[in-house]
Amino acid sequence: MPLAETSLAHALHGAATAVAEVIAGRNLNEALTDLWRRLPGLPPGQRGAMQDLAYGALRRFGRDDFFLARLMDTPLRDSQVRALLFVALSRLAARPEEAHTIVDQAVEASGELARGKYKALVNGVLRNALRRRAELEAAALQDEVARWQHPRWWIARLRRAHPDDWQAILEAGNGRPPMMLRANRRRIAEADYLAQLQGAGLAARLLEGGALLLERPVPVERLPGFAEGLCSVQDAGAQRAARLLDAHDGMHVLDACAAPGGKTAHLLETARVDLLALDADAGRALRVSENLLRLGLTARVQPADCRDADAWWDGRDFDRILADVPCTASGVVRRHPDIKWLRREKDIAQFARMQGEILDALWRVLAPGGKLLYATCSLFPEENSRQVAAFAARQEDCMRLPVAGAPELQLLPNEEHDGFYYALLEKQS
Repeated sequence: MPLAETSLAHALHGAATAVAEVIAGRNLNEALTDLWRRLPGLPPGQRGAMQDLAYGALRRFGRDDFFLARLMDTPLRDSQVRALLFVALSRLAARPEEAHTIVDQAVEASGELARGKYKALVNGVLRNALRRRAELEAAALQDEVARWQHPRWWIARLRRAHPDDWQAILEAGNGRPPMMLRANRRRIAEADYLAQLQGAGLAARLLEGGALLLERPVPVERLPGFAEGLCSVQDAGAQRAARLLDAHDGMHVLDACAAPGGKTAHLLETARVDLLALDADAGRALRVSENLLRLGLTARVQPADCRDADAWWDGRDFDRILADVPCTASGVVRRHPDIKWLRREKDIAQFARMQGEILDALWRVLAPGGKLLYATCSLFPEENSRQVAAFAARQEDCMRLPVAGAPELQLLPNEEHDGFYYALLEKQS
């Protein structure tokens, strides 16, 4: 008998499908998108449950992988069943009071895999995990990967780069991210939109700088006027970019790596500028256009690799450039928990090389006296302070400007924002 579409067993099965693909090397967003395509009739609540279960399992992957190695005599070869165990173990950790139901539903979900031959194994492993919970948790504290739920190389790099904060960074990376909103100032003031949220029964507060923090995340469909363009979902740290770039009415502005368009839109909401938005991926560039359309904003959006200026530049210098460059995304892993397991240490050098190429190409199209804001959502110095220092050293006409009263701004993830880095560079006349 097929699993009931509204059952926990069905949600566990779906989440396990996505987690198995991530373990095999696939991006979680892509895995979930394919899952929704295969299950077009899913009730909205069930889709949310599957997504929540998948995210939870990947946040805890380092610990539950450690547990499974101690709960099983031999490694489990069936990747789907293994993923189901990860999802179930994560759920047991989050809701221990529902242990009986979770085990029962996980066993039922396993009946859909390999003709049900793993039902006894799933039942035995999960019940053994419950019996040995205290022992397993104590052992996990003695293993870095299990304790901090990040790869060992990642932990080591954060410890070196942020000796006073590395533990807090790792703990933040394992948590749930805040849901931040940005009111579209072209249509409504922050205080007025806050009143609309409160009128809709959504508790929120206004942070310094204008970001709106929701007390509890909700689907965007519940946000007043979202479809009509009154607001966007954007982290408070990301919202700093538009203010730091300091664009004014009439300026010629480039957003060089624009997708999905949050910072592009914020720039247009902040000042009436002539803006070109680029993204190397045509599909992602389309998302920029869609977001601008919803918000009632206008820019030229072009799929192009910003490093190849000859392919897209018309010869007119830019007064302001936002270079929100591709990076390891090490500052946003709580939003994308698959990243910490898919990234490899060698990726840092590859991203750094690309970032250097982007800076060199964009400097060519920046007007004398113009400003370039370099931004990443990374916590690794190779992509941030070292990258900018190396660029400034090889460009004689580059002057570093203060950012929020400091030479650069490294935001560490906390309850109000993700991890971001900003450096502001001016091209001397």
